Amino acid sequence: MSATHPATPHILVVEDDREISALVARYLRANECRVTLAGDGREMDKRLADSRVDLVVLDLMLPGEDGLSLCRRIRMSSTVPILMLTAKAEEIDRIIGLEIGADDYLGKPFNPRELLARIRAILRRGTAAEAAADDGVRRLGFSGWTLDVSLRQLLSPDEVRVAITGAEFDLLHALCLRPGRVLSRDQLLDLTQGRAAGPFERSIDVLISRIRQKIETDPRNPEIIRTIRSGGYLFTPEVTRS
Repeated sequence: MSATHPATPHILVVEDDREISALVARYLRANECRVTLAGDGREMDKRLADSRVDLVVLDLMLPGEDGLSLCRRIRMSSTVPILMLTAKAEEIDRIIGLEIGADDYLGKPFNPRELLARIRAILRRGTAAEAAADDGVRRLGFSGWTLDVSLRQLLSPDEVRVAITGAEFDLLHALCLRPGRVLSRDQLLDLTQGRAAGPFERSIDVLISRIRQKIETDPRNPEIIRTIRSGGYLFTPEVTRS
């Protein structure tokens, strides 16, 4: 996937319900999106191989390989943003989707306008990071780690690239820009997802846990991102900008 998002973003909708996929495609195309449809994992693989995609809308319940498995597989080789759809309303499904690398989650039935708002919010977060790089801040350093804003990458103290999803990058970026400040879950939701965010506060906890697994020496006793009881989270290291 390209690091930049064109005026007409290319959205891949992976959905086996033809009525839903047709409705989504019609609405997104009417709102300046290019849309490609896939009915299962095999078609999804072909579409991803054939052209650059800016975002994947991925249904959880699909024939054959399900959405969770497909999400895991995409994340093994790509950082393309993923918005998951599901008819299931249980919170555990949202958590699993976020844990395996989805950037956002929308339950069925949904209003097409909300879907479009979520898509735009995800793409806007990537654009905001690019704008920060254009302002001269291309790298943020902390505790030996480097967050490359221009390339949206996380580099270890040994300069090895560490796999990170778009949602994880956005949250870590928000924390790096506000070191030494206690940020509530609501503040972090607003900073990373804006008005498109739903009332799903635990999504922040899931993402923090995933980030800790990557940057903390002991994720069970975190020193970089500390939990503040009844407060939220505190990013403790000094941050350098270059």
